[in-house]
Amino acid sequence: MLFGSSGIRRLFDREFLMLSLDVGCVVGSGLGSVITARDTRTTGKILQDAFMSGAVYSGAEVYDGGIAPTPTVAYAAKERDAGCCVTASHNPENYNGLKLINPDGSAFTKKQQEITEEMLSRGVHGDWKKQGVIRTTDIIEPHKEAILRSVQVSGDMEMVVDCGGGAGCMITPILLKDLGVKVHCINCNVSGRFPRPSEPLEKNLSYISNMVKKTGSCGAVIHDGDADRFMAFDEKGRFVGGDKMLILFAEYLDAKKVVTTQDASMAIEEVADVHRTPVGDSFVSEELISWGDFGGEPSGSWVFPNHSLCPDGIYAAALFCKIASENSISSLVDEMPDYPLLRSSYACKDAQGVLLEMGAEIPTDGIRVEGEDGWCLVRASGTEPKVRITAEGKTVSIARQMEEKGLSLLKSAGKRYKQSQ
Repeated sequence: MLFGSSGIRRLFDREFLMLSLDVGCVVGSGLGSVITARDTRTTGKILQDAFMSGAVYSGAEVYDGGIAPTPTVAYAAKERDAGCCVTASHNPENYNGLKLINPDGSAFTKKQQEITEEMLSRGVHGDWKKQGVIRTTDIIEPHKEAILRSVQVSGDMEMVVDCGGGAGCMITPILLKDLGVKVHCINCNVSGRFPRPSEPLEKNLSYISNMVKKTGSCGAVIHDGDADRFMAFDEKGRFVGGDKMLILFAEYLDAKKVVTTQDASMAIEEVADVHRTPVGDSFVSEELISWGDFGGEPSGSWVFPNHSLCPDGIYAAALFCKIASENSISSLVDEMPDYPLLRSSYACKDAQGVLLEMGAEIPTDGIRVEGEDGWCLVRASGTEPKVRITAEGKTVSIARQMEEKGLSLLKSAGKRYKQSQ
């Protein structure tokens, strides 16, 4: 399967370079214009060049946005027929990927993915007399200006900003300054290497709490490699988990209908009507086309359909600053419903094979086991060779029991899978 839960993603090698050329040929075929950009990885330029060459070969007019976040590419795609961001998001630097985007900001649907793969298998043949052209363009400024028109921050405030050396460096610090926020930047330089693990997990951000306290900031804004994700700390220097962030945005926006994923806490159901999808922001975006006021997943992807159907960590950062300028984030978080929720992951060379052995129809969707006062979800990661287990219960004891149940199912399936090889 070429596509995972967030586009095409794999280790960088010659095969991926050639694949990028071929995907460009397919995406450019029959389209008038395509917008592209890349995150800060050192392999991004050559992969983007390969993709653009393929699209030009197929006759498309290609716009090169340089280094820019995925949501910035998605916003620019409104003026084009499709978009492509060369990024592996939160994966380590030796990975890279291709996120293919529709004009409304949504990721390519399953149907579009199937068509793309079918066309790749047949090959696309261009005409040397009908080649396209590559043009450079600024996509940062229009995205920034659109957010400034939509979000205003009241009063003086300070905020720690950690872009993790990713593409968010190109826009978030400038955007927040233009909003009137005094910004304390860390890891906001483009170097091609990530100074910390890119995934915005609490364990990767141990230094942020002291920075928030030392600077007297209202909190901290955190991005991953392509800034489609956003996570935060409150003014007390506490990490705000993704399930809390989902509720924070839903309540502030007065969203009555929320789309989220199977691994999100059941607490969201106490503040809104909820539709759940498989894990992956593309599924959330696709559901929001027909239902919902707001959507997101606990990993840090937040989708504001009135703005874009792409998870926009830049917009989310600005909105968080607005909320923090009007409220005590810690007070809002402390008032939220809360249940013990455990998340763990296990390295697995063939996670998809093991999940199929377990009985999952789609490994990345996984298997969800319901209990009387809790649940667990076991699924293959769509971006890494891992199996992820999420468990929640009305009490810590129930949550642990559900996690053990999921782990037991995983171990049994793993043994059967090995024996069958």
